Amino acid sequence: MDTIVDTSAFLGKFLYYFLESVIYKVIPKKKKDVAGEIVLITGAGSGIGRLMALHFASLGAILVLWDINEEGNMETCRLAKEKGGVKVFVYTCDCGNRQEVYRVADQVKREVGDVNILINNAGIVSGKYFLDIPDHMVEKSFLVNVMSHIWTYKSFLPAMLKANRGHLVCISSVAGKIGTSGLVDYCASKFAAYGLAEALFYELTLTKKTNIKTTIVCPFFIGTGMFAGCVTKYPLLLPVLDQNYVAQTIVNGILKDEVFIVIPKFVNFALILKEIISPKMNLALAKYLGMETFMANFIGRHPENKERSD
Repeated sequence: MDTIVDTSAFLGKFLYYFLESVIYKVIPKKKKDVAGEIVLITGAGSGIGRLMALHFASLGAILVLWDINEEGNMETCRLAKEKGGVKVFVYTCDCGNRQEVYRVADQVKREVGDVNILINNAGIVSGKYFLDIPDHMVEKSFLVNVMSHIWTYKSFLPAMLKANRGHLVCISSVAGKIGTSGLVDYCASKFAAYGLAEALFYELTLTKKTNIKTTIVCPFFIGTGMFAGCVTKYPLLLPVLDQNYVAQTIVNGILKDEVFIVIPKFVNFALILKEIISPKMNLALAKYLGMETFMANFIGRHPENKERSD
């Protein structure tokens, strides 16, 4: 009897949420007001981290900017203030260093207050073939691309739970859903970041039953210095993404409390296809798309890759 009741309830909710999602495709969700909200962005010194900061500044948010690059972070601060950001707090932080993350997080809580929107955006990429990646660079990839998320969640989530409000944003990657040549360590760390954010979403929603929101972002290659030199075989089908477009899409998704954002949307089809076709068919598709050549002309930033946003 319980099985029948549970199944009926599930089917009812499933249909209701399906119709809800269809309606929201036609009538977009109302965007939430973030004026006066404390928004912390890691990797804010360049790329989409900087651009997201500028968007939030124009919306009246209180900005907390983290980056290992002090000069770049200060430039973001200057630009944010020009955009109308009246309260911008800048912190130099190596997100790959656990002690430093906790220290700076405590400083933020003392000097600014409880973070309302946490955007884990800092990331690094080696761009080397697997056997050519030094061990310390593999470790750095995991420290910055996923472990820093754990440390920031542990730092700022307790206050969100106490207030029963907040928003956790994970900037993962399409490379966190589809592995590719020349990005083995990056893919592994982004898969981990995606899995961490998704599991935490279910834990907070199903177990803790909180009102804390989660957004997980999976963009394709973005035209920033981080992926300088990357090319695609068919740019009309899979273009290197414009960073302004990506930043605006992410901010809009956060404002509408979207849980999953894949950019471009076409990649959703590839993700579904990946799960239903055979491995050899996947290889044929990968060859057609030129996945083995994505990183052939990779330049990136400094070889040791200080953390930067995607």
